Amino acid sequence: MYSTKLIEEENIQSILPLLNKLNPKIEKNVLEERLNDMIKSNYKCVGLYDDEKLIGISGLWILTKYYVGKHIEPDNVYLLPEYQGKGLGKLLINWVLDYGKSNGCVASELNCYLGNTEGHKFWETMGYEKIAYHFAKKL
Repeated sequence: MYSTKLIEEENIQSILPLLNKLNPKIEKNVLEERLNDMIKSNYKCVGLYDDEKLIGISGLWILTKYYVGKHIEPDNVYLLPEYQGKGLGKLLINWVLDYGKSNGCVASELNCYLGNTEGHKFWETMGYEKIAYHFAKKL
Protein backbone atom coordinates (compact mmCIF):
# COMPACT_ATOMS: atom_id res chain seq x y z
CA MET A 1 0.00 0.00 0.00
CA TYR A 2 1.45 3.35 -1.03
CA SER A 3 1.13 6.45 1.11
CA THR A 4 2.42 9.99 0.92
CA LYS A 5 3.09 12.20 3.93
CA LEU A 6 5.14 15.11 5.14
CA ILE A 7 8.27 13.86 6.90
CA GLU A 8 8.51 15.22 10.43
CA GLU A 9 11.65 17.22 11.18
CA GLU A 10 12.81 14.67 13.76
CA ASN A 11 12.79 12.01 10.98
CA ILE A 12 14.15 14.15 8.14
CA GLN A 13 17.51 12.36 8.21
CA SER A 14 15.70 9.34 6.75
CA ILE A 15 15.88 11.00 3.32
CA LEU A 16 19.70 10.95 3.22
CA PRO A 17 20.02 7.52 1.51
CA LEU A 18 17.73 8.68 -1.32
CA LEU A 19 19.49 12.06 -1.53
CA ASN A 20 22.76 10.15 -1.85
CA LYS A 21 21.36 8.11 -4.77
CA LEU A 22 20.21 11.33 -6.43
CA ASN A 23 23.52 13.14 -5.76
CA PRO A 24 26.21 10.40 -5.66
CA LYS A 25 29.04 12.87 -6.31
CA ILE A 26 28.31 14.81 -3.11
CA GLU A 27 29.81 13.30 0.02
CA LYS A 28 27.28 12.01 2.55
CA ASN A 29 28.49 14.31 5.32
CA VAL A 30 28.12 17.31 3.00
CA LEU A 31 24.56 16.27 2.15
CA GLU A 32 23.79 16.00 5.86
CA GLU A 33 25.27 19.44 6.61
CA ARG A 34 23.33 21.03 3.76
CA LEU A 35 20.11 19.34 4.83
CA ASN A 36 20.54 20.72 8.35
CA ASP A 37 21.10 24.23 6.94
CA MET A 38 18.09 23.91 4.63
CA ILE A 39 15.81 22.94 7.53
CA LYS A 40 16.73 26.24 9.18
CA SER A 41 15.46 27.99 6.02
CA ASN A 42 11.99 26.40 6.18
CA TYR A 43 12.78 23.36 4.00
CA LYS A 44 10.27 20.55 4.22
CA CYS A 45 10.18 17.15 2.55
CA VAL A 46 7.39 14.78 1.58
CA GLY A 47 7.95 11.04 1.48
CA LEU A 48 6.33 8.37 -0.64
CA TYR A 49 6.17 5.04 1.15
CA ASP A 50 5.57 1.44 0.16
CA ASP A 51 4.13 0.32 3.49
CA GLU A 52 6.93 1.55 5.82
CA LYS A 53 9.70 1.72 3.17
CA LEU A 54 10.65 5.19 1.93
CA ILE A 55 10.70 4.90 -1.86
CA GLY A 56 10.45 8.51 -3.03
CA ILE A 57 10.98 12.07 -1.86
CA SER A 58 10.35 15.63 -2.87
CA GLY A 59 11.74 18.60 -1.05
CA LEU A 60 9.33 21.50 -0.61
CA TRP A 61 9.89 25.21 -0.62
CA ILE A 62 7.08 27.72 -0.34
CA LEU A 63 8.25 31.04 -1.73
CA THR A 64 6.89 34.33 -2.97
CA LYS A 65 8.37 36.05 -6.02
CA TYR A 66 7.25 39.22 -7.79
CA TYR A 67 6.47 37.62 -11.13
CA VAL A 68 4.50 34.58 -9.90
CA GLY A 69 3.35 35.26 -6.35
CA LYS A 70 3.21 32.61 -3.65
CA HIS A 71 4.24 29.25 -5.08
CA ILE A 72 5.51 25.81 -4.15
CA GLU A 73 8.76 24.45 -5.49
CA PRO A 74 9.34 20.69 -5.58
CA ASP A 75 13.09 20.13 -5.12
CA ASN A 76 15.35 17.09 -5.38
CA VAL A 77 12.52 14.83 -6.48
CA TYR A 78 13.62 11.19 -6.48
CA LEU A 79 11.88 7.84 -6.83
CA LEU A 80 13.74 4.54 -6.52
CA PRO A 81 14.25 3.10 -10.04
CA GLU A 82 12.26 -0.08 -9.37
CA TYR A 83 9.19 2.07 -8.62
CA GLN A 84 9.45 4.33 -11.66
CA GLY A 85 7.01 4.06 -14.55
CA LYS A 86 4.10 3.03 -12.30
CA GLY A 87 2.38 6.39 -11.86
CA LEU A 88 3.91 6.93 -8.43
CA GLY A 89 5.77 10.09 -9.44
CA LYS A 90 2.42 11.61 -10.38
CA LEU A 91 0.99 10.52 -7.03
CA LEU A 92 3.90 12.23 -5.23
CA ILE A 93 3.72 15.47 -7.21
CA ASN A 94 -0.06 15.69 -7.00
CA TRP A 95 0.36 15.52 -3.21
CA VAL A 96 2.90 18.38 -3.43
CA LEU A 97 0.53 20.49 -5.55
CA ASP A 98 -2.39 19.86 -3.19
CA TYR A 99 -0.14 20.80 -0.26
CA GLY A 100 0.77 24.03 -2.05
CA LYS A 101 -2.88 24.88 -2.69
CA SER A 102 -3.76 24.22 0.95
CA ASN A 103 -0.99 26.67 1.93
CA GLY A 104 -2.25 29.47 -0.34
CA CYS A 105 0.06 28.87 -3.30
CA VAL A 106 -1.13 30.04 -6.71
CA ALA A 107 1.53 28.26 -8.79
CA SER A 108 4.38 25.77 -8.77
CA GLU A 109 7.86 26.16 -10.21
CA LEU A 110 10.92 23.91 -10.26
CA ASN A 111 14.37 23.40 -11.67
CA CYS A 112 15.29 20.42 -13.86
CA TYR A 113 18.77 19.80 -15.25
CA LEU A 114 19.19 20.43 -18.98
CA GLY A 115 20.43 16.88 -19.60
CA ASN A 116 17.56 15.24 -17.72
CA THR A 117 15.35 14.71 -20.76
CA GLU A 118 13.26 12.03 -19.01
CA GLY A 119 12.61 14.54 -16.25
CA HIS A 120 11.58 17.14 -18.83
CA LYS A 121 9.02 14.71 -20.26
CA PHE A 122 7.68 13.91 -16.80
CA TRP A 123 7.27 17.55 -15.79
CA GLU A 124 5.58 18.39 -19.09
CA THR A 125 3.08 15.54 -18.58
CA MET A 126 2.39 17.09 -15.17
CA GLY A 127 1.47 20.38 -16.88
CA TYR A 128 4.69 22.34 -16.34
CA GLU A 129 6.06 24.57 -19.10
CA LYS A 130 9.68 25.49 -19.82
CA ILE A 131 9.84 29.25 -19.24
CA ALA A 132 13.45 30.06 -18.36
CA TYR A 133 17.00 28.87 -17.84
CA HIS A 134 18.42 28.55 -14.36
CA PHE A 135 21.91 30.07 -14.12
CA ALA A 136 24.50 29.31 -11.44
CA LYS A 137 27.93 30.65 -10.58
CA LYS A 138 30.32 29.37 -7.93
CA LEU A 139 31.65 32.02 -5.54
